[in-house]
Amino acid sequence: MRRRRWRFAGRQRHNESVDVRVDCYSGHRGEETPRRFYLGERRVEVAEVIDRWHGPDHRYFKVRGDDGVQYILRHDYESQRWELILLTREG
Repeated sequence: MRRRRWRFAGRQRHNESVDVRVDCYSGHRGEETPRRFYLGERRVEVAEVIDRWHGPDHRYFKVRGDDGVQYILRHDYESQRWELILLTREG
């Protein structure tokens, strides 16, 4: 398993991304898929990858955490930085 860790940026203003630490699994094609991530000291296991897509400079993963919350994680190709850009709680 390939592991990447990134710092937690703390409080953010509306529409700003949050840096996270992400542990990834590298598949047979070398694609990294988030398996768990950390928001500060809080660990969230990825229960399901709901969707994934590529943009010009980023890869995006819509995941459901083991806490029942849906997150969108963004990975910057150039800087190799992960960010949390959206979270939604159902119910």
